[in-house]
Amino acid sequence: MLRVENLVKSYQNGRELLYALDSVSLSIDDGEFVVILGPSGSGKSTLLNVISGLEQPDSGSVIYDDYEICGLNQKELTLFRRDKTAFIFQAYYLLPFLNVESNIKMGADLKGNKNITEIIDGLGLRGLEKRLPYELSGGQQQRVSIARALAKKPDFLFCDEPTGALDEETSKQILTYLKQLQKQLKFTIIMVTHNVSIAQIATKVIKMTSGRIIEVTSNADPRDVSEITW
Repeated sequence: MLRVENLVKSYQNGRELLYALDSVSLSIDDGEFVVILGPSGSGKSTLLNVISGLEQPDSGSVIYDDYEICGLNQKELTLFRRDKTAFIFQAYYLLPFLNVESNIKMGADLKGNKNITEIIDGLGLRGLEKRLPYELSGGQQQRVSIARALAKKPDFLFCDEPTGALDEETSKQILTYLKQLQKQLKFTIIMVTHNVSIAQIATKVIKMTSGRIIEVTSNADPRDVSEITW
């Protein structure tokens, strides 16, 4: 379980102090598919960054089972992220001098995963293994970045607008595969998105505005990806 208690994160804007997170608390059970919704500037990406260990809050707690990550030093945070988490961003962050296979193996090697064939096949990358990122379309590059994250076999998969630059068909293919793999490997997905349709496939939906959570909805009967429309 992930527990978040009274998170505060602020930024100085000239003489004004802006709160990206304003006393945010929530809990997420293992194996959930959580979608965080909100307008630009609502604090959803900052929340994702803080609970994943990419940023430290001004105050508050982020607790994985009984392990508190707030206040860890950089080495400890790096080890935590290596062992527990993986990230998918709207920007691909592929290494341009490595081919598809080597980019994916970067993730796999962090957890000693020797078999990436299933992930390559599941994301439709078969036959592209030796291509460099510049030889791929945007959708293909995003699939490589997703494959790299999944190859780590994380306990928690953090996604920041992972389908934001993709067309509807490719987005649905990727979401379908994410849900299939989540069911198989039992990891937790926490996804920030502007696309309210994706909320229909989640088990929990968190809505934010002005650095605060304004609504948390549990969905006992999530829809199948094939049932939603953009």
